[in-house]
Amino acid sequence: MSTLTYAVRDSMTMLRRNLKHALRYPAMTFSVVLMPVMLLLLFNYAFGGALGAGISGAPAGGGGYIDYVAPGIILMAATSGAVATAVGVCVDMTEGIVNRFRTMSISRAAFLTGHVVGSLLQTLVGVALVIGVALTIGFRPDASLVEWMAATGMLTLLILALTWLAAGMGLVARTPESASNTPLPLTFLPFLGSAIVPTDSMPTGLRWFAEYQPFTPVIETLRGLLMGTGIGSSGYLALAWCAGLTLVGYLWARSAFGRTAKR
Repeated sequence: MSTLTYAVRDSMTMLRRNLKHALRYPAMTFSVVLMPVMLLLLFNYAFGGALGAGISGAPAGGGGYIDYVAPGIILMAATSGAVATAVGVCVDMTEGIVNRFRTMSISRAAFLTGHVVGSLLQTLVGVALVIGVALTIGFRPDASLVEWMAATGMLTLLILALTWLAAGMGLVARTPESASNTPLPLTFLPFLGSAIVPTDSMPTGLRWFAEYQPFTPVIETLRGLLMGTGIGSSGYLALAWCAGLTLVGYLWARSAFGRTAKR
C-alpha cells in the first residue's frame, strides 16, 4: 500500500472509533443538537412577535419572522459542534490514549482527521434536525435543488473550518473543562451578526463589528440561497472567510499536535 492509502485506512479507523464514542456517550451530542432547537423555538415563539414586527429585512411573502431567523439558527447549529470537538480531542490528549497511538504503526494525520470528520458528520445531522424542526413550525424556504446543494456546501465548509479550529483548541487546552469553554465565542458570535436581527438596526459601533465579522456574510449567503433574496458580494466573502478559517485551523491543529509529541 502507498502512504496515502495507509493514511486513509487509519483515518477511517479513527472515524469509526469517534462515531462509536458518540453513540455510547450521547450526552454531549444531545446537548450540541438540542441547544439550537431550543434557540429556534425560543426566538420564534417567545420573541418572534416583537422582533419580527420591527424587521424590514425579513423575507417577503413568507411565514414572518421564522423565515428570517431560521437561517441564522441553522448557522448556529453548524457552530455548535465545535464544543464537542474540542472536548473530545482534549479528553484523548489528557487520558494518554494519544501516547499509545504514537507507539503504534498509525498515520500521524489519522487522529485529527478522525475527530474532524466525525464531528463534521455529527454536526450535519444536528443541522438537518434543526432544519426539520424549522420546517415543522412554519419555515418556508424558496430554494431550488441547486440552491439547497449550494447552502449545504456552504454549511459543510463552515463546519469544517470551525472543527479544525476547535481541534486546535482541544490540543492546547489543559483540561476538558477549559476545552469546553474555549469554543463558546464561536457559538455565540452569530448573535452579534445578522442571525437574529438585521445589522442596520444596531448601534453604530456594534453594527460595524457585525457587518465585518466572519459569520454575517455566511448568514446572508445562507439566507439568500434559502429564501431567494439577493446575495451580492456576501457569497464571495463567505467563501473567503470559510477557506481562510479552514486553513488557519488546520495549520494550528497540525502545529499544536506536533508540539505535543515533543512534551
